[in-house]
Amino acid sequence: MDLLMIVLPAFLIFFTGYIGQKLIGFEIRSISMAALYLMSPFLAFRTFYTNELTMEYLYITLFCLILSLALIIVVLITGTFMKASRQKMAAMILGGVFMNSGNYGAPVVLFAFGAAGFDYAVIIMVFQAFLMNTIGLFAASFGGEEETTLKQSLQRVVRMPVLHGAILGIALQLLHVRIPPTFMDAIGLVADASIPTVMIVLGMQLAVIATKRVEYKYVHAVSIIRMAVSPLLAVLIVSFIPVNDLLRDVMILLAAMPAAANTTMFAIQFGTEPDLVSFTTLITTILSIATIPLVLFFIGV
Repeated sequence: MDLLMIVLPAFLIFFTGYIGQKLIGFEIRSISMAALYLMSPFLAFRTFYTNELTMEYLYITLFCLILSLALIIVVLITGTFMKASRQKMAAMILGGVFMNSGNYGAPVVLFAFGAAGFDYAVIIMVFQAFLMNTIGLFAASFGGEEETTLKQSLQRVVRMPVLHGAILGIALQLLHVRIPPTFMDAIGLVADASIPTVMIVLGMQLAVIATKRVEYKYVHAVSIIRMAVSPLLAVLIVSFIPVNDLLRDVMILLAAMPAAANTTMFAIQFGTEPDLVSFTTLITTILSIATIPLVLFFIGV
């Protein structure tokens, strides 16, 4: 029951956004853009500015890259056996490879491990956002009706506000630039607002997810990959990476998160089986009520 109480507070916030969207009908894109472009860069800046650069950054990068590559291979093998079309294969990659490390994973890590674990979660979130806006964008384009060029993908990555905040934080840390406490307090206020905002946005997105025209065998396959195969691969990967126990646990927990909500936006943008991707997001999020406490029990929380 104690482990379930770590997950339920997050769902309470998701439910707030869900009910608000059902009853009032907010313009989700505007709120999401505010969280992405105005709040999240402050969170990334504070995290990278206040946390000293160590080898852990390299280990986090390696973990994210290896896990993503391994999951892509698993999805491709699974899709081949299922004789999935190009569009469905791309949709499976979007749903199976990219976890919701931002508006779900980071808050759960905060509830489970406190501020120290949360800082690790934000660093992983930044790297995951980079991978999602490169590999994920190519996957959506590959299986979609609208194609994108390498130049367009790189331009999208360069425009990522979270990445800008992280780079600025690292630069000021390396240059030993001291920011006055009052300014850091202001930065902290905006940073602290980002997580509850993106959690409410996820609840709103779940309220408008479509469930029609879905082939459930693909949903089942992707759900197993995202909720079971991904954390198992993470356990294997971290056994070869010399990280402390806290970072190891955060890596495993984030790998067990449901499908990222942003993949639905990619699928809609490129016409990459958006109903399949969105329904996978919904199902994996619901399943996480049971699976996340199991993962927390496994890692000894």
